[in-house]
Amino acid sequence: MRARDGQNHPDNLLITLAKSFHSRRLAALDFENMHLNLSAVLAMGQPQAGGQPTSPLVSFVPLILLFVIFYFILIRPQQKKAKEQAEMLKTVKSGDKIVTSSGIIATVVTVKEDSVSIRSADAKLEITKGAIAEIRERSGESSAS
Repeated sequence: MRARDGQNHPDNLLITLAKSFHSRRLAALDFENMHLNLSAVLAMGQPQAGGQPTSPLVSFVPLILLFVIFYFILIRPQQKKAKEQAEMLKTVKSGDKIVTSSGIIATVVTVKEDSVSIRSADAKLEITKGAIAEIRERSGESSAS
């Protein structure tokens, strides 16, 4: 058998082809033209030489405006809903029909400081007040449906 020649080995041929392709590709790039384009792009972002300097406060106006928008769209409604939930939990009393956050529809049997005993069908459960999602019907009120 003939010994393998280092230059005729298929792996060496692939490496040689890859190197020549890569060097041709780099030669085709015009680095000087790229430098000019990059300089033009960077120059667009600089303020004009004759213009007045901008105040640091002006650069914070968009940030402040964004915070105000987030406050009225996200934070304030969430605080309002949490306040309404806390008020609802304070007014829970025996006989109210409630829905828990897990979807159980039940009637309140007894109310303690942090928990509520409820009856749903044949089961009697004790849950925390925080697990009450809504009050469907108050005791003493009759539903129209």
